[in-house]
Amino acid sequence: MKQIPSINKSGPQPQKLAALRQAHRDWNESPDVLTRLTRRLSTTLSLETQLAILAEEIASVVPYDCLTYRHTIGSRDFVYVTGKGGPHSCDYRLNLEGGFYGTLSLSRRQKFTEQELEGIELMLAATICPIRNACQFIAIEQASLTDCLTGVPNKRAMDEALSRASCLGDRHGEQYSLILCDLDHFKQVNDQYGHVVGDHMLKLAAVELEKAVRNSDSVYRFGGEEFAILLAHTDEANARDVGDRIREFINTIVVNCGDTNVTVTASCGVAMRLADETADQWLARADEALYRAKAHGRNCTRVFAAISN
Repeated sequence: MKQIPSINKSGPQPQKLAALRQAHRDWNESPDVLTRLTRRLSTTLSLETQLAILAEEIASVVPYDCLTYRHTIGSRDFVYVTGKGGPHSCDYRLNLEGGFYGTLSLSRRQKFTEQELEGIELMLAATICPIRNACQFIAIEQASLTDCLTGVPNKRAMDEALSRASCLGDRHGEQYSLILCDLDHFKQVNDQYGHVVGDHMLKLAAVELEKAVRNSDSVYRFGGEEFAILLAHTDEANARDVGDRIREFINTIVVNCGDTNVTVTASCGVAMRLADETADQWLARADEALYRAKAHGRNCTRVFAAISN
């Protein structure tokens, strides 16, 4: 039988442990700007918080009047601005390992010196890795809240939005309305023309829904051929008007399938949130209103204004 030599385990190494403790103290207490900057940036994945830290640390070394950061992450435009600008600026593209992570600009009334520009670039070099991580975190978070087919927020995002709206409604008395929109007889479209046509129609429906509502409203894919629309500061009567407008926009969809043009209609259920109502109760009333719209022949809007017993 082959003998396997044992691994020699070294005993305690007090000198190395003491050096480690000293390094930890130096890391936490060092007045060095770059050490302090990287230490502070390592505490958060919030891009906004990171940029606020960077803005503060740069200002401690190089005076400026305005810092602006811009980036597009997924479908979201991210802009961070602090201060007011001046006629002189320095602009940077933040790149790392072939990836682009936004542009950053500093401006002020006086021209930046070469020494100041070198200092800014050293600080940006220490910041780029944390900024990359924060951008990637936002992208992952967006993906988890987005329907991959239509590109609109998914049910998870809708659940979070309804909970948030319920809290705001109770705290500030703000009015919110919810519309559930279902494409009528959509199973027949998939069965007769295939899922490729069905998926294309769902994408078009998402586009028409976003065209039919305000920028302050939110469209979600609730599941299958069903969408949800959250309307801020909207009472029951106006929400019904939005439901009717949504159906008009959906009715314009035409998908050409050779010799046949495929069209679709929609049914809408509307519920305005009631005081002290949970998100689940609110959603259940909108779903009941949608059921009534389907029961009345589809291609119509119905409102459910009270919790049923």
